[in-house]
Amino acid sequence: MLEKMTSNQRLILAFTVSFVFFMAYTAIFPPKELETDQNTTAKSATLKQSSTDVASLGANSSESEPVGSVSAATASADDAILTTLIGTNYILTIDTLGRISQKEMLEKKFFDEETGNAKLVAETGAKPLYIRFADKALNAEAIKTPYSSSIKEANITEGSVSVVLTQKLSQLSVTKELKFYSDGHYDVKISLSEDMRYFVYLGMHPTFSDKQMMTVEGAMVDTGDHLITIIEDGDAEGLTSYNNVNLASSFSQYFASIFYGIDKDITVKIDKDRENNPVVYMDGMKEFAFNGYIGPKDYKILHAINPDLVNAIEYGWFTFAAAPLFQLLMFLHDYVGNWGWAIVLLTIIIRLVLFPLTFKGMVSMQKLKEVSPKVKELQAKYKGDPQRMNAAVMELYKKHGANPLGGCLPLLLQIPVFFAIYRVLLNAVELKGAEWALWITDLAHMDPYFILPILMGATMYYQQRITPSNFTDPLQEKIFKFLPLIFTFFFVTFPAGLVLYWTVNNIFSIAQQFVVNKKFEAHKKAKEE
Repeated sequence: MLEKMTSNQRLILAFTVSFVFFMAYTAIFPPKELETDQNTTAKSATLKQSSTDVASLGANSSESEPVGSVSAATASADDAILTTLIGTNYILTIDTLGRISQKEMLEKKFFDEETGNAKLVAETGAKPLYIRFADKALNAEAIKTPYSSSIKEANITEGSVSVVLTQKLSQLSVTKELKFYSDGHYDVKISLSEDMRYFVYLGMHPTFSDKQMMTVEGAMVDTGDHLITIIEDGDAEGLTSYNNVNLASSFSQYFASIFYGIDKDITVKIDKDRENNPVVYMDGMKEFAFNGYIGPKDYKILHAINPDLVNAIEYGWFTFAAAPLFQLLMFLHDYVGNWGWAIVLLTIIIRLVLFPLTFKGMVSMQKLKEVSPKVKELQAKYKGDPQRMNAAVMELYKKHGANPLGGCLPLLLQIPVFFAIYRVLLNAVELKGAEWALWITDLAHMDPYFILPILMGATMYYQQRITPSNFTDPLQEKIFKFLPLIFTFFFVTFPAGLVLYWTVNNIFSIAQQFVVNKKFEAHKKAKEE
């Protein structure tokens, strides 16, 4: 197939293969425009309004197939907050419907100048620990009947705090015994005085204004032997059920609301809301116990709570490569104490591992350069017969041990590594607010002064200058000269940590190319002598 293609066709194919990895995902699945709620700065009216909205949900549901959409269930007003828990780096509130109404992060790295502190519960939609009864009449009563709480306010700087919520209904009473820990996880025990069918909601994640391209948000279910199912926002198609669930998560780029410690016989369900976003909830029991977490997807925090929770950190298709790379990156950070230098060391290690294949690719490019004049002679000789010309050129390559695709191999090997690194740097909340150098204050965001992208483009251009080429067509050479400029343009908005990786990678490629060039010069002089 390749033998029958012209040199321009091979160029277009090679360029497309490289380019598609950077742009195809964005072109096919462009990031959704963030919807702005004109009322986000205003408080929700009253508990009565909230109850009315939830009642409209219950009117559309049935016992056999409850509707997942609860987008109308808004946050309660200040006077509807039952309990406030103040941690070292967060404030968590519980409202009169017995839900976690909000968790506000107080850490500086989660502060946004436009929106303030990060708030981990969506303003609209289901909220964590919301209970909805299958019986419509009972549910209509429940959403109008406030809970009472054992405490109004408490500090959780260390240890734990217990909260008991009680709701008295005409047919039964509901008790939620909650125990909140300083690290963000909590224990839940729900008790009903009578056996009635009900559902417990996981809660909807919020979408932040600084969402980056290729960010995956939605719901995740980890079942059985850690079989991960992800339903992205906008892709939920209808009600699906899961058993033997290790954990269920509603997640954004850096944060997640998680239920875990679920009995294997409990059914976890994912439905859709009006925007086809996944809504996670599970069947309740008369006596029902499980665990929850709401907070950043920090590996060490999750692992310390429960090792299985690290599965909530998902890297998409490249998890097989991204997960071990993050483990190595975390090890290097523990060694050097800085995420930027950890990325530099990780780049060096990757280059050393790929060096044998990279070296072969560079040697192949040198051989192609040597036979380039003879290729031009064959092209002139068989100008009117493309088939004979291609056959003669391939025979020439074979004779001199030159592989026309050998130079592409290192690039093709680096592409999955590149995307694995991209997924790591995109999802690692540990890099949020991580400083490196004088001007890089957040490796998870773009370089504010464009220094790294420009340096990356310059090193890529210089690498191109010292790398031997075998272009036989001026058009090919002109197209490839624009690659550094194109890559610089795309890398401008990429996380600074990723651009740092690629820049250091270019520098090592330049050093390797110098070594190969010197060896070939010495070999050429020895031949002439």
